[in-house]
Amino acid sequence: MTPPTLRTREQVAPVPVAEEPAPAPTPSLRRIRWHLALALAVLAAVAYVARRHWPVLESGAGRLADADHGWLLLGAALTPATWLCAALAQQGAVPRTLPRARLVAAQFAAGAANHLLPAGLGAGAVNLRFLLRCGVPAGRSATALAVKGTAAVLARGALVAVLAAGCPGVLRPPQVPGTALAAAGGSALVVAALLRGPLRPRCRRAAAAVLGDIRAVHARPSRAAALWGGSLAFALLHALVLVAVGQAVGLPLAPARVALLYLAASSAAALLPTPGGLGSLDAVLAFALTAAGSPGATAASTVLGYRLLTAWLPLLPGLLVLGVLVRRRAL
Repeated sequence: MTPPTLRTREQVAPVPVAEEPAPAPTPSLRRIRWHLALALAVLAAVAYVARRHWPVLESGAGRLADADHGWLLLGAALTPATWLCAALAQQGAVPRTLPRARLVAAQFAAGAANHLLPAGLGAGAVNLRFLLRCGVPAGRSATALAVKGTAAVLARGALVAVLAAGCPGVLRPPQVPGTALAAAGGSALVVAALLRGPLRPRCRRAAAAVLGDIRAVHARPSRAAALWGGSLAFALLHALVLVAVGQAVGLPLAPARVALLYLAASSAAALLPTPGGLGSLDAVLAFALTAAGSPGATAASTVLGYRLLTAWLPLLPGLLVLGVLVRRRAL
């Protein structure tokens, strides 16, 4: 018998694999990019204005160096209390008891993260991760953040209303053009049509879940007191820090008027998605203080001192705390 012939394996050419197209960016990623682009544009505009008015800013910094150290120390002592109030409000928005030390540390880290991302994305992300690590379900964590944010807006509005009644003539209603009113009315009609149409079932379920969590929070008086008391104290303490810095540099405005201008300016600056309000709040607040009768150099030094105490000095320690929390899987 003839031995069987050995068949050689045919060299099969590799089939070219079509490269998969890169995934399109998600809506959330596109939103973050848009916010970052707008934030950079606002910061560039603020840098341009700062360069044009640099002599005023320089004289403001010099005035801050010669300020009353006692008032500055008071402002520095009030700043950490704002983190405690933020922690109190966050605990009030959650029926479950949260670990106190980690809660306060998370608020400190959230404040630092909020100065890196626009429109509160940094603080929201840190608080969301903290609640998830504490065992709060994702839906309830998102609802807790929404409840806390709503309480903050309402508390700030209540303080503005009370101070505006005590300081008549300080705030004037803005002149809104008719085109803006027409555009707002058209947008409201479109949103109402969507809510009554295909989005109605989903909105119903989401609203029912949110209302259920709000009832659960307010069913416990201690939680409701923490939510609203912490929200009110947080806004009021920030205003008092600005008042203390203004007293240190000799700001010629009454403390109640300064607090009212801060609350109104910070509410207006929240509409501009800059990181932690940097740039937008500075410009709006300095303009408000100057329009109320303060010299430009004094207003600039007041805003610089407020930012130094509440943003720049806590930034690096806050980022370090954020890194420690992430390393220990607390976030």
